[in-house]
Amino acid sequence: MKKSNICKFTKYTFVEPLLISNFVLETNETTMRNGNVLSQNIIILVTAGKGKFSFNNKEQNYTIGNLFFGFEGEFFSALPSSETKYIYISFSGVRAEMLFKRFGITANNRFFSDFDGIIPIWSESLSRATEDTIDIAVESMLLYAFSRLSGKSNTQNSIIDKMIRISEENFSDSTLSLTTISEKLNYNSKYLSHLFKTNMGVTYSEYLKDLRIKYAISLFSHGIESVKNIAYLSGFSDPLYFSTVFKNIIGISPKEYKNKIKTNKED
Repeated sequence: MKKSNICKFTKYTFVEPLLISNFVLETNETTMRNGNVLSQNIIILVTAGKGKFSFNNKEQNYTIGNLFFGFEGEFFSALPSSETKYIYISFSGVRAEMLFKRFGITANNRFFSDFDGIIPIWSESLSRATEDTIDIAVESMLLYAFSRLSGKSNTQNSIIDKMIRISEENFSDSTLSLTTISEKLNYNSKYLSHLFKTNMGVTYSEYLKDLRIKYAISLFSHGIESVKNIAYLSGFSDPLYFSTVFKNIIGISPKEYKNKIKTNKED
């Protein structure tokens, strides 16, 4: 059988620094719960247990095989189970910021699942590293994790982009919902719900309500006065429900908002 070589050329050449300070297996429940303000960015790989991580008081469920990023200056803590263990690497530098940008990693896109496969190599690398090799070991594990993100982050971001595009084009349709979007994209609605909340920081329902209310505000600003008409035009089938949502988001009722605009115009 004829054998073929495989040759792939790199497209990125880095000269910027990547500063890494530690490679840690965390098992202390007290340390996890107390938390701290991050002095560097961190990448966390959950190796056992389940619970919740908190980044600046925004909680995210975790289980084995989940990968998270925390950012310098954030307050990080955990609500762990007794079995929880995770490995983390602290890092910073210009190259770190370039990697975040390259893979679209932000505070709203910090969570990745199905990384069970790298737990053995991370664990072995940490346990076998010596004082002379730890710098090579930790950098190689960090970059290996980033390399595994490529397909995942691009796919997930593409799905979210499609969800947002469909929402922006169809929010005035009162039948638009996570269910109709999942049918259109051929994805399970529970998966889309989890993906959207994880990456956007809000539920899809909250996002859609906010999108519709912003449009309603623009209609008021353009002189439309009928609350009922604005409700229908903004994608609400029930004007009373529209008024409730409007007040919850804006702080005053649609009628009060309309009168406030009138007063401002008269002044």
